[in-house]
Amino acid sequence: MFFDDLHNQKDLKWLGQNTNHFNSHDYVISEMIQSIKSQEFHHYAPPLGLEELRTLVLNRLGLTNLVSLITDGAVSGLYHICKELCSSTEQLITTDPTWAWPIHFAQSTGAEVIQIPIFGKEYNYTLDPNRLKEYINRNTKLLYLVDPNNPLGTCFSKEQILKIVEIAEDNNITIIHDCTYRDFADDHHLIANYYPENTITIWSFSKWLGLAGMRIGTIVTSEKIMEKIGQYPPNILGSNIVAQRGAIAGLKIMDEWFPKVFKLQRENQKNVFEMINNTKGFEIPIYPSNGNFIIIEIEDEEITPEAISSCYAEHKILVRQGSYHTKKFGNKFVKVSLSVPKEWADEFINLFPSIITRSRNKTGNFQLY
Repeated sequence: MFFDDLHNQKDLKWLGQNTNHFNSHDYVISEMIQSIKSQEFHHYAPPLGLEELRTLVLNRLGLTNLVSLITDGAVSGLYHICKELCSSTEQLITTDPTWAWPIHFAQSTGAEVIQIPIFGKEYNYTLDPNRLKEYINRNTKLLYLVDPNNPLGTCFSKEQILKIVEIAEDNNITIIHDCTYRDFADDHHLIANYYPENTITIWSFSKWLGLAGMRIGTIVTSEKIMEKIGQYPPNILGSNIVAQRGAIAGLKIMDEWFPKVFKLQRENQKNVFEMINNTKGFEIPIYPSNGNFIIIEIEDEEITPEAISSCYAEHKILVRQGSYHTKKFGNKFVKVSLSVPKEWADEFINLFPSIITRSRNKTGNFQLY
């Protein structure tokens, strides 16, 4: 009920879910409208996705030696992978923080999940491959890496990736490379280019193209892995046909349209960074972020992320408290999504001083999503 209430607030400013609220390209909208008008939604889409979309995905990622599967959003693909590849005798390793839902998916199979802490300057907010080695044992089967990291916005260097691949090869580990935010990064490297047979690449149309509510994503992997995970996907009757038409259109106009989106969200990042840089007790440790969001680290012990999020909610602005992503480090930061209109980001900035004053020593049972 709580999220339904949020969704029904038509003037809510969504600065918490990393969704893209810039105006869509006219061609994307027209292709989805044409799909509806032609009433092709009366029949099912192909189980693996429209061939045109599957091919466009591989071409865009430069992974034409692999195969793609269209999913009902990236999360559906992650759920399916965890259900197919995890078991009670095996282990999945990821970072802390990370995107939390695959942890729950893996644990639901009985698998052990190990999280390697990466929050803080002592870790440089990223995973050192040498630390990864310390956590691997004979039961380690999967390595789940969100890159760029959600919520931190850090991105692996090529050197890090090559070392991680070497470790995975030596231990026969399959890597799940969640690249949902790759298009917002300055320099992103696909692990599948160096470890194609045992990498599963996850990519989404929710963030860069702004189709979060349409639920459309993709899995890209080797034929060997696809033979296992492609037999019984949860969307065996095909993904949303209207969303697939929108995704096809989006890929065709991406080079024309997306650079403006990238530029606008980076301008929002810059404005928030400059404000925080002049505010005592707060810091943005990763700037620019390689995601469409930033984290604001809280150094004032009298202020909690939950209090900040609650106070912003009173102004119909949704920001994300750190505990959504991590129990261990959740008391240290809030995350703010910035692929939003400048007016939304400016309101966040202008309210910040008063929000901090009201948040100090504020306690209670905060109702947060």
